[in-house]
Amino acid sequence: MMIAALLAHAAIASSPELGKAEGQCHANENGPAFLISIGGLKDRKGLVKAEVYPPSDPEFLGDDNVLLMAGKTFRRVEQPVPQTGPVVLCIRVPGPGTYAVSVLHDRDGNRKFTLLADGVGCASNPKIHWGQPKAEHCLAVAGPTPTRLSITLNYFRGLGGFGPVRD
Repeated sequence: MMIAALLAHAAIASSPELGKAEGQCHANENGPAFLISIGGLKDRKGLVKAEVYPPSDPEFLGDDNVLLMAGKTFRRVEQPVPQTGPVVLCIRVPGPGTYAVSVLHDRDGNRKFTLLADGVGCASNPKIHWGQPKAEHCLAVAGPTPTRLSITLNYFRGLGGFGPVRD
């Protein structure tokens, strides 16, 4: 039984497309969604990606395949970083409620987190330490219409851990 479960999981490879169809906002979105203003970019390279998860550990930042197979909330949107102007992502959610929200600045566009290069942040802008943040520190409440969030990115700063870009 264990081998069958492992083979079934291996057959469903993770894809950067998972959760995108559900997360994509429509023009003039008027349903439940987050409009995320992203601040503190280190530069204007690569991709910015937002993901929405259930509001609890261990689902927060969990495997997208596992979440979707279990019927749990998982949404993703990504776009190239615009060369100028504000950076705003719109991500739809299943309905009004509480969700854990994360943002990644994937500076080389490889769709993987690179500790020494990429920026990370999450709703409520907690201080990012060496470990994965807890879901309770990354919660946002979505209303029946788009809800605005402002997330400041943090980048690796050596032994001091992570923090916003210094001016």
